[in-house]
Amino acid sequence: MTGTEPAPPTTYREALREAMREALAADDRVFLMGEDVGRYGGAFGVSLGLLDEFGSARVRDTPLSESAFVGAGIGAAIAGLRPIVEVMTVNFSLLALDQILNNAATLLHMSGGQVGVPLVIRMTTGAGRQLAAQHSHSLEGWYAHIPGIRVLAPATIEDARYMLAPALADPDPVVIFEHGSLYNASGTMPAGSGPVDLDSAAVRRPGTDVTLITYGGSLGKALDAAEQLAADGIAAEVVDLRTLRPLDDTTVLGSVQQTHRAVVVDEGWRTGGLSAEVAARVTEQGFYDLDAPVQRVCAAEVPVPYARQLEEAALPQVADIVAAARRAVG
Repeated sequence: MTGTEPAPPTTYREALREAMREALAADDRVFLMGEDVGRYGGAFGVSLGLLDEFGSARVRDTPLSESAFVGAGIGAAIAGLRPIVEVMTVNFSLLALDQILNNAATLLHMSGGQVGVPLVIRMTTGAGRQLAAQHSHSLEGWYAHIPGIRVLAPATIEDARYMLAPALADPDPVVIFEHGSLYNASGTMPAGSGPVDLDSAAVRRPGTDVTLITYGGSLGKALDAAEQLAADGIAAEVVDLRTLRPLDDTTVLGSVQQTHRAVVVDEGWRTGGLSAEVAARVTEQGFYDLDAPVQRVCAAEVPVPYARQLEEAALPQVADIVAAARRAVG
């Protein structure tokens, strides 16, 4: 391929796989472990082929015990390795919450800085795929509540490809949420792509009239809403949080200072959720920049339904985002 030819299209899934392949090849301390990550290639096909390439010592299938293999990952990280632990879906991570909250997130503090846990935990999140109430959670806000860990939500192919390397270099535990609806998303990697600044949100679309703040699987809906609003003469700026802990207040507030209106889109539940935290920060730090109350578009306060039409009704949709933006603009 010459320098003038466009890059071939890739998928979100393939970008994640290539990031892990690069990490495994570059550092012998890195290994992948989790349920079905080896012979099966991962529940969502992300690690397909890595077992053949790197062997069973580097790509390890584990028993069905999240507490056990997340705990093993914590121990390996303490011992100097750089584990990537895959938890099949976010609801299964609750079985390892004791390990994540009471061990991984606290050991550096409780040891007076002597014991670090440079661990990366990947997991699938989100609804919209008819997997019913037990497999459709969006619990990113729960994890963003925990001091001592970094929480990432790659929403683009570029972030899926280039967030892993800085995550592995982070001395603290990092949790990466991959929205299940994104695995098949395809596109072309932007020219000059490289490691992502994990401390910064990204402005995905500039605008002057209202700021749409979101992350992960809701980014595409926010961008579609911005297109519809543009047809009505409303210029919406779209901010992708990318990192949910620590939040990038500077980018969010900088956008609100320009647009004077904010809509927070979060697939999680409204009560006590991440949208509440973002709205509170905008209000606390940017109250006098606001020309309207902060709007929130969240999932309905119900277990996510299985029936497709009910699931769609329970989740934030483009029309809901457009309506909230119009309320804000007034």
